[in-house]
Amino acid sequence: MSAPGSQGAEGRALHAVPEVATEKLTIAQAVRDAMLLEMERDEKVLVLGEDVGVDGGVFRATDGLIERFGSDRVIDMPLAESSIIGMSVGLAATGFRPVAEIQFMGFVYPAINQLFGHAARMRNRTRGRLTCPMVVRMPYGGGIHPPEHHSESYEALFLNTPGFKVVIPSNPHDAKGLLTAAIRDEDPVLFMEPKRIYRAFREAVPADSFAVPIGKAHIARTGTDVTLIAWGSMVRLCLDAAEVMAREAIDAEVVDLRTLNPLDRETMIESVVKTGRAVVVHEAPRTAGFGAEIVTQINEHALLQLEAPVQRVTGFDVIFPLAHNEKHYLPSRERIVAAVQSTLHF
Repeated sequence: MSAPGSQGAEGRALHAVPEVATEKLTIAQAVRDAMLLEMERDEKVLVLGEDVGVDGGVFRATDGLIERFGSDRVIDMPLAESSIIGMSVGLAATGFRPVAEIQFMGFVYPAINQLFGHAARMRNRTRGRLTCPMVVRMPYGGGIHPPEHHSESYEALFLNTPGFKVVIPSNPHDAKGLLTAAIRDEDPVLFMEPKRIYRAFREAVPADSFAVPIGKAHIARTGTDVTLIAWGSMVRLCLDAAEVMAREAIDAEVVDLRTLNPLDRETMIESVVKTGRAVVVHEAPRTAGFGAEIVTQINEHALLQLEAPVQRVTGFDVIFPLAHNEKHYLPSRERIVAAVQSTLHF
């Protein structure tokens, strides 16, 4: 037997760090996992929305929750978004933590009054006596060939409204960790889920509950020649473009913002200062999209380090087209590569 403190096989086994149990999950499954674990942890967490109970949600992100927690905590609501959000505001103000689902971002418009006029203003209106700890889950964006009102990407609406946190994951790990953090937050969080990649891939996600801090970006790929800045499904597209460009000896860094408000400006600016070039990618319309704010932030804090003007690859200033034209609307790998080439040859 090895002596105490020895580095023999038995000593290594005795002091081995246990492996973290993981599961291979899609984004949709990771979202469900976060809600399930938070509902087990805190009986004040409720889920409500259209078809979230018996049917398990249109994307099955709430599948099985009603069987586990009952109809008092997983509530099927009428087809009235204003009632879903209005009830959530009341629940949040009285001690509950509602997780409201809006089936598609394009359905949220009837609830704008409750969101802008009440949820976002609760803390300010009551001088801090009340908070509004609610989450609004909204599948957003194109790429799945749906009918009208199912592909909107209008995050800028909520970024122009003080009082909201806006979170957009790009992978299963962050979907679970960020949603956990959102449910525990004391203020309203808009949790936008990129349905284009709901089930596009799986990755290892810790089986236990964990939180990813809101307000911290992630360097999804390191590089030295240009910074690609994106969120949601566009992160995957940027990573794809970066791999293609690597074959031509172009080394792109990819910044996944993860949270648009609060914005991790420091991580973004540090990357741009390092590379000297930047391309912002989002699928929302170009004019007054969040990319414009990012360009402004870069100009204000890193102008003298830029080797070329910041480029934007975005959707167009039109209503999101029907299925047969959506591939022409959405940013593509080719458009990203062309924008990078433009910055490199400026």
